[in-house]
Amino acid sequence: MSNPVYLALDVPQLDAAKALANTVKGHIGGVKLGLEFFCAHGAHGVHEIAQLGLPIFLDLKLHDIPNTVAGAMQALHVLEPAIMTVHASGGRAMMEDAKAAAGEHTKVVAVTMLTSLDERDLQRTGVTGTPHDHVMRLAELAEASGLDGIVCSGQEVGAVHKQWKDGFFVVPGLRPAGKATGDQKRVVTPRQARDDGASVLVIGRPISRADDPLQAAREIEATL
Repeated sequence: MSNPVYLALDVPQLDAAKALANTVKGHIGGVKLGLEFFCAHGAHGVHEIAQLGLPIFLDLKLHDIPNTVAGAMQALHVLEPAIMTVHASGGRAMMEDAKAAAGEHTKVVAVTMLTSLDERDLQRTGVTGTPHDHVMRLAELAEASGLDGIVCSGQEVGAVHKQWKDGFFVVPGLRPAGKATGDQKRVVTPRQARDDGASVLVIGRPISRADDPLQAAREIEATL
């Protein structure tokens, strides 16, 4: 089984990002490039990181009208990402068009609820029910829209996996036992998320900000 850990390279300097990924590449299964990285370095930065030979998860969380999202997906074809994200709250037509426009080898997954949010945050945006209810509702919509899977917290992935047996589940906001949670509100350990059905484990600061990133990556891999 390939390593499910994708390193979140949320590093503004390209050289630093490449150096970090190079250091730990033997102990991760892929690299996640998010909005901060893409806004700083664009397609050139993605090509540079791709030279490491690891799958690229392009986490841009597209959310717009269906035609615009489809156009953005087509524009990103050339980067050949292994995984791309859209927001499930963009609705069924948007998700369907995103999947139709994606490359043949790109998994399109829908972000259900950001791991930085909790129930009070949901209520403030007019969403009733618990985070669990909200994630399950959006997971069902993503599956009906023909997407490959969803992004959700480790607290929901077990229930979603039971509902969507062959789904592809990306779990961010993971923290190894005993590590600080930072701005994440709904966290679990990498091992727990994997046991509950996560396909990809997105890990950033516990590796990137560790005193010894290589040792941190090794320790996380060992728990899996």
